[in-house]
Amino acid sequence: MNAWKHFCTITKHRWAVRKGCFAVGLYWQGLTHDLSKYSPAEFISGVKYYQGTRSPNSRERELIGYSTAWMHHKGRNKHHFEYWTDLNIETKCYAPVRMPRKYFVEMCMDRIAACKIYHGKDYRDGDALEYFLRSLEIRDVSMMHPETKNQLIFILTMLRDNGEEETFRFIRDVVLKGKPFA
Repeated sequence: MNAWKHFCTITKHRWAVRKGCFAVGLYWQGLTHDLSKYSPAEFISGVKYYQGTRSPNSRERELIGYSTAWMHHKGRNKHHFEYWTDLNIETKCYAPVRMPRKYFVEMCMDRIAACKIYHGKDYRDGDALEYFLRSLEIRDVSMMHPETKNQLIFILTMLRDNGEEETFRFIRDVVLKGKPFA
C-alpha cells in the first residue's frame, strides 16, 4: 500500500512543480523534475519510510542517521542547493557556489509544490517561506551560497505578500532574464 501512496505523492509533486515551471517558461525543468525519485535507490527508501505528511527522507534520517535516498537525490538534481558545492581553490575546502538561475527557479517551484502537496487544502502562499525560515533554525545551511539564500528569501517573501501570479511574473521578467534582484 505504501508503494502506491508514495508513487501518487511523488507524481502529484512532480505535476505541481511542472505546472509552476511551465508558468514561468522552464519547460525542460518541468518535464524532468525529480525523475530520480522513481529509481530503485530512491523509490524503495521512499516506500519503506513513507508517512504521507512529510518527506520519507526525514524519517529515514531519524532512524538510521542519514538518508540513502537523499544522498542519491541531491547528487543528481541540480535544483537542490546542496548540489552546488565545489572545492574552493584558495581554501582547499568545499564551499557553496551560486546556483544558475534556471535551477534556482526550479528550487523555488519545488519548495512551493512540496508545501502544496503536504498541506493540501490548508496550503497558504506563506508556507514555503515559513518552512524555509524554520529550517534555518534547525539545520545548517552554510552550504547554501549567501546570494542564493537571500534570493530565495526574497522570492518566498514576495510569494507570501503578493501571491503566485505576481511572483511568477517577476520570476519570468526579472529572475530568468538575469536581472539583479534581492
